[in-house]
Amino acid sequence: MAGFDLIIFDCDGVLVDSEIICSRVESELLTEAGYPISAEEHSERFAGMTWRNTLLTVEREADIPFSASLIDKVEKLLDQRLPKEVEAIEGVKAMLEKLELPFCVCSNSTSKRLDLMLSAVKLKPLFKGHVYSARDLGEDRVKPKPDIFLHGAKQMGAKPARTLVVEDSVHGVEAARAAGMRVVGFTGGSHTYPSHADKLTDAGAETVISRMAMLPGVIAALAEWSEDVVA
Repeated sequence: MAGFDLIIFDCDGVLVDSEIICSRVESELLTEAGYPISAEEHSERFAGMTWRNTLLTVEREADIPFSASLIDKVEKLLDQRLPKEVEAIEGVKAMLEKLELPFCVCSNSTSKRLDLMLSAVKLKPLFKGHVYSARDLGEDRVKPKPDIFLHGAKQMGAKPARTLVVEDSVHGVEAARAAGMRVVGFTGGSHTYPSHADKLTDAGAETVISRMAMLPGVIAALAEWSEDVVA
């Protein structure tokens, strides 16, 4: 298909419906630590951020010092809950099986977590090892920095300008745009909220979809649009 050489997928909230689980766990821990917040508010404010960066943000805003043990605690809780609770985003497997372009995963989640989730929902074989974690590059190189998207494109032999990213978070959209890539926003996860699509568009997504079945048509339309612009 003309226009793009690579499609990059975020994982949490795009391939697997995990963001709502993470928001529930993290909001409970923040509330217990003295920062009352609902899972819904957490999703709107912190979806796409690492737990470490979420804690640093709250510390700056509320002047609440958090114990370092909170970082390990959330990891352990999620390792227990995700294999039992996580599900694939509806329609994602069928879409991936029809996708004609090369594709990969670029995520802020750890490699261990990505393997756990993608294996649990039986999507791992479809990516043929092309699953990349920003945490492997360094804790200071996670989204909204563009590093993981540039890394993924390099590993796949694609130019950033000919790469399309599918993202559900503002931080992810900002990272993809900073990498010089085009972005489709996704709001089909259980953690979505009323202004979700507007925020993704404001961050730089060219369009927003709520169902994975829509993606192939959107890819084709955006590819034709880019050709018209070049012409």
